Amino acid sequence: MRPLHRLPVLLAAAGLLASLPPEASRAQAPSPDATSNAAAKDSPDAPAPVGSGDTAGAPPSPAEASDQASLPYETTLKETGNGELDGAIRTVSALRRLQTVAPTTAEGLVARATQERDLVTRALRAEGFYDGKPVVLVDGKAPDTPNLALDIAHHQGPVPVTVGAEPGPRYTIGSLRVSPEVPEADISGAGDIQGIKVGDPARSEAVISAGDKLTEGMKDTGFPFAQVVRRRVVVDHDTHLMEVTYILQPGPRARFATPSVEGATRVDPKMLNAVAGQLDGRQYDPKQLDRVRRDLVNLGVFGTVRTKTGDALDNEGRLPTTFLVVERPRHAIGITGAYETRNGPTVTTYWEHRNLFGGAEKLRLEGTVGRTDQSSSGNSFNAKVDANLRSPWIAGRNLTLVADIAAIRERLLAYNRDAVTGSLALETKPEPRLTLSGGILTEVGRTTEFETPTRHYQLVGLLGTAVWEDTDNLLDPSKGVRGNLLVSPIYPINGGDPFVRLRATGSGYYDVTGSKSTILAGRLSVGSIVGTSDYLAVPPQLRFYSGGGGSVRGYDFQRIGPRRANDTPRGGLSVVEASIEVRQKVYGNFGMAAFVDGGSVGSNSNPSFNSLAFGAGLGVRYATAIGPIRADVALPLKDISGNSGYGLYVGIGQAF
Repeated sequence: MRPLHRLPVLLAAAGLLASLPPEASRAQAPSPDATSNAAAKDSPDAPAPVGSGDTAGAPPSPAEASDQASLPYETTLKETGNGELDGAIRTVSALRRLQTVAPTTAEGLVARATQERDLVTRALRAEGFYDGKPVVLVDGKAPDTPNLALDIAHHQGPVPVTVGAEPGPRYTIGSLRVSPEVPEADISGAGDIQGIKVGDPARSEAVISAGDKLTEGMKDTGFPFAQVVRRRVVVDHDTHLMEVTYILQPGPRARFATPSVEGATRVDPKMLNAVAGQLDGRQYDPKQLDRVRRDLVNLGVFGTVRTKTGDALDNEGRLPTTFLVVERPRHAIGITGAYETRNGPTVTTYWEHRNLFGGAEKLRLEGTVGRTDQSSSGNSFNAKVDANLRSPWIAGRNLTLVADIAAIRERLLAYNRDAVTGSLALETKPEPRLTLSGGILTEVGRTTEFETPTRHYQLVGLLGTAVWEDTDNLLDPSKGVRGNLLVSPIYPINGGDPFVRLRATGSGYYDVTGSKSTILAGRLSVGSIVGTSDYLAVPPQLRFYSGGGGSVRGYDFQRIGPRRANDTPRGGLSVVEASIEVRQKVYGNFGMAAFVDGGSVGSNSNPSFNSLAFGAGLGVRYATAIGPIRADVALPLKDISGNSGYGLYVGIGQAF
């Protein structure tokens, strides 16, 4: 039996921190009971990094290229039987990466192959194969074969190069420990070691990541300068086990000093200090720091907002904090468009002032025009002109005053409408994912329906909404959930029963592959009008309809639901809609989608799934910087009188 061989090595010294910033690498100074950096690097057993930055990846020198003609070669990666190791070798292989972009000579090819062995050795140890041996062959011969360059110099066709490894046994984690650098230091905030456990493969990336999570745990409990100062690693070649000890330095627990905002020239400093001042005196928490940064971003006046914290505590033992901002242009203009069969094209243009009075007030003037292919009056021109003013941080608090006024002309199959609407609401974000809003609304106008005289109406009501947004992308989400709840009591001033309009909508997104190539998305929406059983007591624009883009694709706009005698939709007092969609990346920026939508509108206030009308279809997606361009074609799965045989929908952003 060979003697037990235990070699302590530092992950950092072996280059495992090559992907981290230089200051992070310096933090991994060797401890007194560890080998020196030089010894760790020279050791054949030290784990090594996988990545770029190796001399083997450098292009040939001008002298090398000019002395001899370049020699083409073709690299084959020989599979080892372990997919993770094969991927690591593929990543580090300079021979494969440079074979077409950096031609070399026969001597240069041999030099690359020689250095390739070191790269493969690093890949082996990074994946836990400490007894593994690299395999690099040039024309079937090892790179150190005498006169190899002369033998291949006049090779006919590309020189075959093989890169692989004989992995041997894979080492696993034998033990994991966390120790404070100073024995009496409290490191309980670090929590348990996460992301790696005893018995897992001894992969360097997992070892480093687990240390980073320990540091994050300490920072989350108020220690801004917490760090893993050393990773003590012992590799046992007899048992094929690795022992890892994290030496943790917590540093002092701290509170935030009064933050400052630098870089703003046109925005009221008092308002900015109110936003940033949320941190003043609070225990250090990186999540709260990021929340305030996002509050500054959400003002809409800054293009970038960065955070900068001090390297040491101030005289009061608090952490200096600065937000560095860059202002955006004060004015913006934009235009969007969409198209839907039967509902026709729609174009929206807007002009925006992002800092109207110096307090990040945003004024948005917007106009929308469209022409539907179906109208009860034969005049299909629709238009809306809207003015919206948002004034944030009212009275120095996290409250935004939102005022809106609009003039509307609608010529739809269900009704004609001319109206002026207005609303005044307060909006707040008690936490980054949740937006609450409440206020008053009013509307004055007239509507016309089939066999119903023109109705002049005046409405007043309350408006309450709750929006939950926890997805990774607003226009193209790949994971997370979002939800929207509406509660709106309405009182008709000129007579009629008061009623309450309720609607809840939720959607979820799941990344099937983990690489955002296949996304499963689902949506469910339920609505009800309570307080009246007579649909005529509810103005037609406030009833529920279903069908069309953003609803049930494959059916004409508003087609699903109760009908009048002339077969036009009259709307209902309840609605249920559901959708499921699979979004698949195909090639480059192009993707496809397959979907099924369903919807039902009821004559009473009780939502029901009993009479759902389903539509199904396929879509094409093209990814852009502002969101995917979407084109969907859907077919109805239920025969509804007057409905077209298909639906085409074009727009920006996913359907939901």
